[in-house]
Amino acid sequence: VAELLERESPTEARDGDLLERVGDSARRTALFLAERRARADEQPDRFLAAEQSLVLGHPLHPTPKSREGLTEAEARAYSPELGGSFPLHWLAVDRSVLAQDSAWHEDGAPVPAEQLTARLAGPGLRLPEGTVALPVHPWQIRELRRRPEAAALLDAGALRDLGPSGDPWYPTSSVRTVYRPGAPAMLKLSLGLRITNSRRENLRKELARGAEVHRLLRTGLGARWQGAHPGFDIVRDPAWLAVDGRDGTPVTGLDVMIRDNPFTPDDDVTCVAGLVSPRPAGDARTGGRLGMRSRLGELVTRIAGREGRTRGAVSAEWFARYLQRVVAPVLWLDGHAGIALEAHQQNTLVLLDADGWPTGGRYRDNQGYYFRTSHRDALQARLPGAGEASDTFVADAVTDERFAYYLGINNILGLIGAFGSQRLADERLLLTVLRRFLADQAAGPGPVSPLPGLLLDSPVLRCKANLLTRLHGLDELVGPVDTQSVYVTIANPLHIP
Repeated sequence: VAELLERESPTEARDGDLLERVGDSARRTALFLAERRARADEQPDRFLAAEQSLVLGHPLHPTPKSREGLTEAEARAYSPELGGSFPLHWLAVDRSVLAQDSAWHEDGAPVPAEQLTARLAGPGLRLPEGTVALPVHPWQIRELRRRPEAAALLDAGALRDLGPSGDPWYPTSSVRTVYRPGAPAMLKLSLGLRITNSRRENLRKELARGAEVHRLLRTGLGARWQGAHPGFDIVRDPAWLAVDGRDGTPVTGLDVMIRDNPFTPDDDVTCVAGLVSPRPAGDARTGGRLGMRSRLGELVTRIAGREGRTRGAVSAEWFARYLQRVVAPVLWLDGHAGIALEAHQQNTLVLLDADGWPTGGRYRDNQGYYFRTSHRDALQARLPGAGEASDTFVADAVTDERFAYYLGINNILGLIGAFGSQRLADERLLLTVLRRFLADQAAGPGPVSPLPGLLLDSPVLRCKANLLTRLHGLDELVGPVDTQSVYVTIANPLHIP
């Protein structure tokens, strides 16, 4: 199929390496499945186990697991699907070329980003005087030595290579965000690998955006939000470190974001993508033969058996609770503050209670914020200069399109699709539940997000076309937000003429 599409596409729309990347994704997926079937899942850290459980990836992406540039040995160390782990590589950065910002506070006092990385490095890392510890992904250090800007700083001694050091860190579902059990922070590293559609290197505006959103929430907005929806929050990205050249120009590939880690190893929290994705699982009813089941299916089946209810009835209640605990808070933030979240399934975390019901959620991603231009004055009154350096203000019409796709289509309708495709519930029943929820949201008191009305009233929706985006060779992290991806028009299953 990929070969036919490549051959039949207009010359100007051809990616050029689509076939190779489709093949790479398929080979890696086969390896991940084989490895998972060969070993028991014994990861005691529940958050990490959930992060490393997403074996299949995005169900509507042509190359969800392609990782151009990784050898087989590197893939074993750096792939979350294989339970990878590795020590970080460390650089000592001379203060003359250091860039940093921090809105991180402890006991009311600010903590500089360099102090945070020094703690994470541990006492075993010896820093030369006048330098700051900068963590780098071990794959990235090899890449940086081939880049003239970074190589010049290494040659001049403004960057000093300290080598690998410290305890192992674990890749999460994003591959380049790493986690260490018990550490107060996660690290979102720059990684020049092309994963799905983009090379995953942090942009300076994205780093600024994470700290900026944290500061906005600290103005009192977060307290109001928590008052309305105490079970939901944003996983904060309050600090970052980077390197500038001698002329002050950012040196790409060395930027690192420091993300607050609000989770303990006992927290049952999972990204929605990992919750709904089928994964290898043994089944005693089939004599131990291995099949594919999602954690969502396991939860619904277990609750249904315990309570003596049908899986369809449990699914409808589970979905209704999810809408109230996870979706409603996202709509509140848009309606009251004009901040729309790129809340697709991998960026959305759901917290589960001991019985498997959703009790709350978290959003994560310093890239995925849309400040509505209609709220510019209000947001800048809260935080002067908000949205400027971070390039976060987006026209309302574009915000509506993207918000409808990420939260409406990818997240909510994708969840309904998972219930239906896995024979857990009738999708028509869940669409009815969703319509009722959206109608209540649209009629709610106070400022309301335009998204519920759009999802209910529009006969068509704009949907991101991952295959066309891939065929056009677009990097979704480059260029204006309204032209980073290809969107197509689809019928809206929620609309009733």
